Amino acid sequence: MRIRRVVTTRAGGGSKPPYDSFNLGAGVGDDRGAVADNRRRLATELGLQPDRLVWMEQVHGRNAEVVDGPRTAAVEATDAIVTAEPNLALVALCADCVPVLLADPEAGVVGAAHAGRVGARVGVLPAALAAMEKAGASTERIEVLLGPSVCGECYEVPAAMQADVETHLPGSACKTRQGTPGLDLRAGLWRQLADAGVAKIGLDPRCTVEDRTLFSHRRDGTTGRLAALTWVEPEDQP
Repeated sequence: MRIRRVVTTRAGGGSKPPYDSFNLGAGVGDDRGAVADNRRRLATELGLQPDRLVWMEQVHGRNAEVVDGPRTAAVEATDAIVTAEPNLALVALCADCVPVLLADPEAGVVGAAHAGRVGARVGVLPAALAAMEKAGASTERIEVLLGPSVCGECYEVPAAMQADVETHLPGSACKTRQGTPGLDLRAGLWRQLADAGVAKIGLDPRCTVEDRTLFSHRRDGTTGRLAALTWVEPEDQP
């Protein structure tokens, strides 16, 4: 089994400002036709049929669901999805939150999670790991990519909020570039995964606020959403 992982940028789509141009989020106010066209283009570029992309109705929670085939609509009220079905791409949408891609290459199980401040605090990644084990994965074999998100130097929060998140996600508290209380969610998630027994953790270091090729709600307010996708590709597939 080969594990495929893709993270999109703002470029290459048909959405007009302020969603320009490759917005893949259907619930942010963009023209629905433009979003549908962007999603079809994404599938085509990946060599997949559009119905082989599984989307989530993300709600900043900790629900994780195992899917075994295409869905005609986004998986309701969930922030992590898992599958062992080949060529079924799982999608997490973000614009500052952390997209997390998980895989057990030996078992052929993959997962995608949307981990914002609230979801990370309430345990969306432990839920994703549990769902992967339910689908046949082993935590010791799982590999994880923490995708681009707002960095700790740019993520200022009230001191009380920082303390609360740190209590539930140790390692996330930090100082911003201005020396004020901040959160580094990727640092906290890294520690959480390592403590759970995940040995292979990769990090896309890009900050969505600093990198204008990426969507950022904190920087721009009304904006689009990038996608982080993963799927299992059979070894004998050309």
